[in-house]
Amino acid sequence: MEILRSGTDGIERELSWQIPLYEQFHRHPELGLAEHQTSAAVAAKLAGWGFDVRHFGGTGVVGVLTKGAGPCVLGRADMDALPVTEATGAPYASTNPGVMHACGHDMHVVALLGAAKYLAEHLDPWQGTYIALFQPAEETAAGSQVMLDDGLAAGIPRPDVALAQHVMPTEAGTIGTTPGPVLSAGDSIRITVHGRGAHGSMPHKSVDPVVLAASIVLRLQTVVSRETTPGEFAVLTVGSVNAGATAIIIPDRAELLLNLRTYDVALRSQVIAAIERIVRGESAAADSPQEPEFEYYDQYPLTSNDPEANARVTAAFTGTFGADAVYRTAPQTASEDFSRIPDAFGIPYVYWVVGSVPPETYRRAVANGTLDADIPANHSPSFLPAVDPTLGVATRAQAAAALAFLAGTV
Repeated sequence: MEILRSGTDGIERELSWQIPLYEQFHRHPELGLAEHQTSAAVAAKLAGWGFDVRHFGGTGVVGVLTKGAGPCVLGRADMDALPVTEATGAPYASTNPGVMHACGHDMHVVALLGAAKYLAEHLDPWQGTYIALFQPAEETAAGSQVMLDDGLAAGIPRPDVALAQHVMPTEAGTIGTTPGPVLSAGDSIRITVHGRGAHGSMPHKSVDPVVLAASIVLRLQTVVSRETTPGEFAVLTVGSVNAGATAIIIPDRAELLLNLRTYDVALRSQVIAAIERIVRGESAAADSPQEPEFEYYDQYPLTSNDPEANARVTAAFTGTFGADAVYRTAPQTASEDFSRIPDAFGIPYVYWVVGSVPPETYRRAVANGTLDADIPANHSPSFLPAVDPTLGVATRAQAAAALAFLAGTV
């Protein structure tokens, strides 16, 4: 199983086709639910390796490969890019104006393809069914649900476990795993509060929604600081307040955009209840003529690894990459919609992170205390994973994790 170990002819052979494909995807990024060229290229590769190719949710692609009776393992990669203008200066930078693979999904796709090809060409070590799933629209929290709504759960064999990964701005060549929460639940909330408009010179004739919105923003700061238990994780951000258009008019409404991140389902419900209570209370105190409105959107489920499955995958990574390359990562405040798929099947899953920053660059920034300043984060116009060794590690990681269940050992 030579591809699972670095520095061998096997991994070099894979990289010879993976790197050009990665650069192709990076040059031609596509936004969520519009990944037509990416989807077509993925489907063609899978079909050429003998996978039974199926389509769900428009651009979603699933390849199924069965080798007799045995476990069923699903590996997943997201495909969509972001509405970001690239500033990396890479020779393979985006040629699509205003669109960029600023989160590494292009690398996820090529790594999963590499694992799929390896499993298709090395049938001896494993028995069962391998499913390679390529999901659209992760960045809008829509893609997994779109695939499920289009019959995914009934349209593929039921997996026993699901696997996914993400490149992060940590040291390339390393992999982080953890049992339990690994990515936060995420909720965006649009709140509209109502006032009574009037001339700016006649505030006594108004119910001013600008003042109301300001009161709400200030009071919301107490939700985490005064209503959650110290040590519990929650982030509540007011990212936008919009009201009025001119200095001499008091408007009749204001809009607030909030974002909430939590690692605990019960705490999430508690914070949402507090948000609604505060907004309704401040509206009542302002004598608002109409009840506030709440719209929940871009909602991401909690990503929480099954401890037993995570231990099995971590052992596989340790055997493949060595103990020094595998560490226990802290939960990330980012969010994902991957877990909707295994949750729909009622199966365990494992989600891990893959480092993407050249080791010398990363270690220098750590030594200087300049990680935030020197290392571009995901979604930055300057985010660009180091292809070597990140792509090879991510490919071997998907294959090693799958074989931990399909072969019982690596």
